[in-house]
Amino acid sequence: MSQYTYEGSELDLFADARVWKSNLRRQLAPFLGAEVLEVGAGFGGTTRFLCKGNHRRWVCLEPDEALADRLSASIADGSLPPCCRVSVGTTADLSDDSFDSILYIDVVEHIEHDAEELARAAALLKPGGHLAVLSPAHQWLFTPFDQAIGHYRRYSKRSLAALSPPGLDRVRLRYLDTAGLLASLGNRLVLNSAMPNPRQIAFWDRYLVRASRVVDPLLNYRLGKSVLGIWKRPAEGASSA
Repeated sequence: MSQYTYEGSELDLFADARVWKSNLRRQLAPFLGAEVLEVGAGFGGTTRFLCKGNHRRWVCLEPDEALADRLSASIADGSLPPCCRVSVGTTADLSDDSFDSILYIDVVEHIEHDAEELARAAALLKPGGHLAVLSPAHQWLFTPFDQAIGHYRRYSKRSLAALSPPGLDRVRLRYLDTAGLLASLGNRLVLNSAMPNPRQIAFWDRYLVRASRVVDPLLNYRLGKSVLGIWKRPAEGASSA
């Protein structure tokens, strides 16, 4: 594995987005099995909200050694549950392993060859297992902020659906955070800033995400600034559609 350094600076900025991450936990909870792989886990800011310690194994895969060291320190000091383990590398280093659930939380947009990545992840899924991808939505919202943190692209439901790995069935495709979409549109048209500040993040998390939790289901998840796709590997003996 070649040495990799993550160039983005947003991980600490979004670390305390508690309402958003709790909302994400509700979206993903039905699809989290006993053995979970979280690809691009960073320093564990999202892991803290998603992993409640009731898993047999939660592998935090992170190619940046400095971020992986922070993950290891969080396990050692009890900030992350003891079922968490750190693996330095990428999915290409895990060809002999398998998981019930594989998560890409704001990660795929950082990967140039996204279809190849998800196909490799699909090969690591156990029968009946789930692959979940959350990414920023709408290429027309691409801003200097996206560029500054190393995004190759943003996704629509259509473009994310086009990444469906062979052999998996899509079970969910939806937008999240309607209110956040309006705020992002304002940033795109008015501010066009390279990086939101902590006050903006706190306002979004405290007020806009709470509003979206009400509005999103009312609109049947047709609008949002993030897009979530979930796929399932058919159980053994079942055929993929």
